[in-house]
Amino acid sequence: MAVIAQRITEQAAIYNSDCMEVMSALPDGKVHMSIYSPPFGGLYNYSSSERDLSNCDGYDGFFEHYEYIVREIHRVTIPGRLSYVHCMDVPLSNSGADDLEDFPGDIIRLHKRLGFSYIKRHCIWKEPLSVRIRTMQKNLQHNNLCEDSTKSGVASADYLLVFRKKGENPVPVAHPTGMMEYAGERQMPAELFAYRGWTGKQTENKFSHWIWRQYASCFWDDIRMNVVLPYEGGSDPDDEKHVHPLQLDVIERAVILGSNRGETILTPFMGVGSEVYGAVVNGRRGIGIELKESYYRQAVKNIEMAEKGIKPDVRNMELDLTIAEDMA
Repeated sequence: MAVIAQRITEQAAIYNSDCMEVMSALPDGKVHMSIYSPPFGGLYNYSSSERDLSNCDGYDGFFEHYEYIVREIHRVTIPGRLSYVHCMDVPLSNSGADDLEDFPGDIIRLHKRLGFSYIKRHCIWKEPLSVRIRTMQKNLQHNNLCEDSTKSGVASADYLLVFRKKGENPVPVAHPTGMMEYAGERQMPAELFAYRGWTGKQTENKFSHWIWRQYASCFWDDIRMNVVLPYEGGSDPDDEKHVHPLQLDVIERAVILGSNRGETILTPFMGVGSEVYGAVVNGRRGIGIELKESYYRQAVKNIEMAEKGIKPDVRNMELDLTIAEDMA
């Protein structure tokens, strides 16, 4: 499979192609960081292409093919640098049963076997009723609680797993004046803004210290779920109604913590371009690869916004509980 389309600028290189073919052309040890959401173990099918990882023959088949991708990411990554993988527990079905696959655990075991160290994970909180409405998860209903709470489910967290390629990092990711921006929904105390860009002892930098306390937590309950890139244009008429890009807050935190300005961020499953967008607006360079043509076309539009410094419209995702209560 050749590259169907590509768009290359000083800030981003994106490709409509199979990620394995593009990554195989990248040199060893030049990528500073990667961040992506792999297809969730066959939970969704994104296209009918036989090259699509979501079309593998079962859960074990998924990991057989995913291993090739992790090997390539390991090869192109600079020693000592990080790879961020966004995932969740995978339900075996939506029949009302609550059997789950430990998808994050299997991802961790694969990465450790292939030469990465597993160093941390963040849990990303999701509001239960919004999950029920979006996914129609049958065991996530208030009626289950009333009739037999042993059959009640949960709104499973998303996980951001962080891996480090073994070896010594040649260029530290330094923040000499601490953190400069906060990506999240909490309100920072106004008096702390006087410390932004603090050039004295960093033990006195109360602005950066407040942000660090949010980011260093294993439980991220301050992610703005509605701050995502436009994605409607990436949907084909026969798509399942599950397309939802990774939140920009999650991407920004990873990019800031895992790379320096001017460095290269890779995403092998680009989707509508969220990770490349997050790299570009934060002064990094992005490499993105997407198999599905409709997603790639939307990614082009979104990354053009990043290069022009345009922020996406924030969607109003507040729940109307009076309308939603029948679905609960």
